[in-house]
Order: sequence, then structure tokens, then C-alpha cells
Amino acid sequence: MKTLTVDLGERSYPIYIGRGLLGEPQRLLPHLAGRRAMIVSNETVAPLYLERVREALGEVPHDVVVLPDGERYKTLEVMNRIFDQLLERRHDRGTTLIALGGGVIGDITGFAAACYQRGVAFIQIPTTLLAQVDSSVGGKTGVNHPLGKNMIGAFYQPRCVIADTDTLNTLDDRQLSAGIAEVIKYGLIRDEAFLGWLEENMERLLERDPEALGYAIERSCRIKAEVVAADEREAGQRALLNLGHTFGHAIETGAGYGNWLHGEAVGTGMSMAAEFSVRLGWLDEASRGRVDRLLERARLPLIPPAELTVERFLDLMAVDKKVLDGRLRLVLMKGIGQSLVTGDFDPASLRAAIEACLSRR
Repeated sequence: MKTLTVDLGERSYPIYIGRGLLGEPQRLLPHLAGRRAMIVSNETVAPLYLERVREALGEVPHDVVVLPDGERYKTLEVMNRIFDQLLERRHDRGTTLIALGGGVIGDITGFAAACYQRGVAFIQIPTTLLAQVDSSVGGKTGVNHPLGKNMIGAFYQPRCVIADTDTLNTLDDRQLSAGIAEVIKYGLIRDEAFLGWLEENMERLLERDPEALGYAIERSCRIKAEVVAADEREAGQRALLNLGHTFGHAIETGAGYGNWLHGEAVGTGMSMAAEFSVRLGWLDEASRGRVDRLLERARLPLIPPAELTVERFLDLMAVDKKVLDGRLRLVLMKGIGQSLVTGDFDPASLRAAIEACLSRR
């Protein structure tokens, strides 16, 4: 087992990464705020792993909420089911919410924890690769709105993250590739050597080699923990973690939540960001080819969905959390392992880049 720390002073917390951690009471119990808990999971994950978490809680009184599975259920209406159960069962400020599932469960549970009685403790137990390397770490919580993804939420840190890599054995291939998209992102924005490792070991990741997955998760979490510790609320460098996300969120919203997985949309979004970076003269053609080849090897799509026009893309991208004073800002690439957040570009050049990506159809 590896233990990393997200260094946020008094609110610092550990990330445990390893095999067989799910049922270990010593990982879970020390991080409970009081002597009561509520587990939030979904209809897919609960039958697989809920009982192991309940066993780890031992004699701690706890309740369970099982939500429907899927991005389209990441809404305020569905989150209200958590509040209903918390109130009906009379949970107080000493309770701890435990998120058992992928990114949707982690985000919605964390946001519920931030809101209930103005804040109760929560723990992340991510069961997908994407959640283990990205969404469970850093305290971004929230739900979607029909007009924009993750536009309603809060920065709210967990007490700990327990990433049991054995849970990836029940992950389907499409979800695995979606998680690899976020792993690739870390190499592109910050660590060219890690990207080189991914190029050498992509097949091992797709074959679920435990050693390769463990290293990829640890390296990704280490990079994210460093960025979050330096910029918890995304006032500066943390925005670099959104490479491909402005394009990707537009794809998810435009195609209908759940039709494209988040990692699939981000993969296409990173390809689009590379295209725009080339057009701005910041990235060379060889590097752009390197990006696209790795995404293709990870079995990720490079072409946006047919229903999105240039105008629809631009409309959806205008509803983005990086928009500042009415100006769209994007995360773009200066090279492999180098990225920047900028609004310094001609809107016509952005339109041309989107048109070029759509023409790949």
C-alpha cells in the first residue's frame, strides 16, 4: 500500500492506494467524525462492494442510500434523496458520509456533505479508475445543470481517500479507457517522463496489470495532490488540471449526460486542445501526433459527436467555470508536459480549430 498526503494544513488528508483496502477497518474508522455514518452508493457498485464497507464499519451505526447509476442522475433532485434519508434517520453534525462508487457518486456525496447542516465529514472510496486518479482527490464536489456540467457545487475536502485497486477488476473496458484519459492528462500538463512511461506501458494498463495500474494511480494522485496543495480553489495553476475539459464538457452536455463518458469527452477535448495549440504556433505537429496516437491506443474517441455544430460548441463552451469577465479561457499546450491557461486568442482562430476537428468526421 502507498500513502500520499494532500497537504492543506489542518485539513490535510491521506490517499491510500493498494489492493484489498476496501474491507480494512483501520483505513476507514480513524477518519470518521463521530460514531455514525451513511454510505452512499449506486445500483451497480452496491451489489459488488457495499457489504465489505459495512463489515469494515463494524458496530458503527450506519444507514445506506443507493442511487441510480449514471451521469444523467447527477442532479439536485437525486441528491435530495440523500438529504431525505439523513433527515428521516436524524443524522446530526457528527455523522460521516461515505461515497462508494465512481465520480458521480463521489461528487454528489461530497456536495451533500458540504450542504447538510452546513457541513459534515465525508470519505471517498472510489471504485473506478477515473475517480481514483482524479475526481476523488482535491475536494471538487457538485452536480450538473441542463445548461452546464458541474456548474453547481462547492470545494469541500474529504477526510481521506481509499483507492482499492482490486475494484478495477470489475470495471468494464470502456470505463477503464475513460479513466486512462485522465491519467494521460497528467503527463501532458506536467510530466513528459510520465507520458513516456504511458507510451511504453499502455498495453499493460489496458490488460489491467496490477503493478502498472498501481504506478499510474500513484503518479497521477501525486501530481494532483501537489497542484491542489498549491492552489486549492483554482485561483491559478489548478486550472491546468482542466486540459481538454472545456471542449469535453461541451461534448457531454451537448450529447446528453451519460451518452459520452467523462473521460471519453476529455480525451476528444485534449485532441481538440492540441489542434488549437498547433494553430496558435505553440505546439508542433509531431507533438500533436504523439497526443493523438496515445489517445487512440487508449481506445478513446478523437472525433466529436455528429450532433454538435461549431455554433453549438461555442455556445456550450461559453458556460464554463474558467470564463472570466465574459472572456473564455482555455487550457492549452506549449509542449508535452507544458500547459497554460489563456484567453489570449482570436475567437476566429478558435472557430477554425473546432471546424477542423469536426471535419475529421
